[in-house]
Amino acid sequence: MSKKFEDPKYFTNRELSWVAFNDRVLEEARDRENPLLERVRFLGITQSNLDEFFNVRVASLRKMVAVNYQRPDAAGMTPSDQLAGISKAVHTMVDKQYNTWSRMLRPALEEVGVRLRQFDELSDRQHEFVDDYFHQELYAVLTPMGVDPTRPFPFLSNNSLNLAIRLQKDGDDKAFALVQVPDVFPRVVRLPDAPNDFILLETIIEHYLDELFVGATIQECAVFRVTRDMDLDVAEEDTSDLMKEIQSQLKKRQHGKVMRLEYDADMGKYLKKHLLKGLELTSDADLYAIKGPIDLNLMSKLAKLAQNLPELSFPKFTPYRATELKGNLFDVIRDHDVLLQHPYESFATVVDFIHQAAVDPQVLAVKMTLYRVSSKSPIISSLKLAAQNGKQVTVLVELKARFDEENNVHWAQELERAGCHVIYGLVGLKTHSKLALVVRREESGIRRYMHMATGNYNDVTANFYTDMGLFTANAEMGADASNIFNMLSGFSEPAYFHKLVIAPMGIRDHLIDNINQEIQNAKAGRKALIRMKMNSLSDTRMIQALYAASAAGVKVELIVRGICNLKVGIPGVSENITVHSIVGRFLEHSRIYYFYANGDETLYLSSADLMKRNLSRRVELLFPILSDAVHEKVMSIFDTMWSDTVKTRLLQPDATWERVDLRGKTLIDSQQIFMGQAIQANKAQRLAHADDDPADMHRFTPMKAPQERE
Repeated sequence: MSKKFEDPKYFTNRELSWVAFNDRVLEEARDRENPLLERVRFLGITQSNLDEFFNVRVASLRKMVAVNYQRPDAAGMTPSDQLAGISKAVHTMVDKQYNTWSRMLRPALEEVGVRLRQFDELSDRQHEFVDDYFHQELYAVLTPMGVDPTRPFPFLSNNSLNLAIRLQKDGDDKAFALVQVPDVFPRVVRLPDAPNDFILLETIIEHYLDELFVGATIQECAVFRVTRDMDLDVAEEDTSDLMKEIQSQLKKRQHGKVMRLEYDADMGKYLKKHLLKGLELTSDADLYAIKGPIDLNLMSKLAKLAQNLPELSFPKFTPYRATELKGNLFDVIRDHDVLLQHPYESFATVVDFIHQAAVDPQVLAVKMTLYRVSSKSPIISSLKLAAQNGKQVTVLVELKARFDEENNVHWAQELERAGCHVIYGLVGLKTHSKLALVVRREESGIRRYMHMATGNYNDVTANFYTDMGLFTANAEMGADASNIFNMLSGFSEPAYFHKLVIAPMGIRDHLIDNINQEIQNAKAGRKALIRMKMNSLSDTRMIQALYAASAAGVKVELIVRGICNLKVGIPGVSENITVHSIVGRFLEHSRIYYFYANGDETLYLSSADLMKRNLSRRVELLFPILSDAVHEKVMSIFDTMWSDTVKTRLLQPDATWERVDLRGKTLIDSQQIFMGQAIQANKAQRLAHADDDPADMHRFTPMKAPQERE
């Protein structure tokens, strides 16, 4: 790659780009076009996003600084530079979060009767209820913790909510104590008298603190919360039993160093000084003074508890499921490839595919990779049933799936007890591919049926993540899938793959080869076009390849939901690149890679984003779309998303994101269009059944978005 594409000013920093993405989520909380309770939920999402960001990304940078690692990233920023930039950007974001709450959402909620009450606002009946609740429920659980020379500062777990208290006792007005807000009780407590009156748990506890410190006088009380380093540090090469090592690390994780302190902005100097000392914090960059309720995750709980206000939430949506997919799936897949777009098309088809494999007497083997599954996964149940029915069941469970480690350890043990062969993947690599293989004996011989997807086998997140999954019985892909499982379960090293491409061995090079072909076509004066959709774009080599394509005259259209380290509009470098980001009701999660290929049009779906971790440190899958009908469907979906004018933001040359200028344009909400198509398909199917039409074979085929007005 040419040296001219290595200039740091051609890149944005990954972490700051992520903060910009979270700001786009925050914009959804501020958007009055969204239903009010959904805006409240979006505000809660920005908090949970930030929590994980500090748990992992900030923690990683702090470790680099601790060992004096100062190598700059592609944007020229050292870890110390990045931490300084993060602190500035996140402090600005936190102010914006709480302005959104206090100036926009709280007044709007109060107008519709949803209120977070302070203690002095309670009616007599509400006061009586709270008094009973404290004395009959809370009091026995609460533990006052004094801090003095004989009682050291206690350990405070990650994301726990606490009260810091200054007391006067025996003439000393500077006694210090703590009370943890117990997480075994709901944070948001419903009050009587009004259907949507609530009070926060910490507000109740604070009012009754005197009863926890009998004989002392409460001088000051303030709420605070700590966020810790929660990243696992598993040295796979040095452990003989990965599962035991994961379980050991999970116990240690809660004791990671403090990455962030959120505290009541009115907290006095005395309490703040004691907290900083007890938590071993020295930098103001770690401190966030909060003007409102600490931990906005409560917003999701508040929105869920609000009653009798359906018009303030998104209307309920039922995914479409074609009649042909409600019968024998093997017959359908043997006849033609099937592509599903979730959540607009039902994930129940994927669940049924594994269940049918479990009970079909012709099925010999079922093999799957599992990265994240739900806590009550029906797919796990079907895999256990398959083993009990005598099938050969092999399941790769990724124990290192961040924050799902404990859940995955549990499922791995359950599957092993049921007789499944459970494997944990390759040393040093996470297995992030989404692949299911069913081997079936038929009259014509052994046939392989496959499901490959861009998203996890998680029946819960499939309701709000947009993903794509392909069912196929293609023989070459089936042979490749068998080779992949042999590689994961043993020491097999396939010499080549027919159709599938995997990371870390091949996806980056394969995509760059396709990009280079577009470059050659552009230089020869032929049409050259690249279209891609992904969650994140941060791999330096991939960005440089896209710059080279743009410089050669290739038109590059990118839909990037989150991190984007690429810059647009750089003269001679990225003038032919346009980047969109869609943030809406559903979390955009599918990955699409398209190349015009001089009219031959090659199209791939993948589990991989264009990030270094995906392309270099994970087992990922890239699979081609070979069916003309499926190809047309995927490109129609991309066209609709590319035409979105409502939920799209456009990347600007200064690395900011702006909404589409709607002057002279049609309002196009791609997610709304896909939902509308699913609703219409459901209606058509019901009418067909009402007419007793056995030939109902309606397919969900996305329509092209309406064209822009002249």
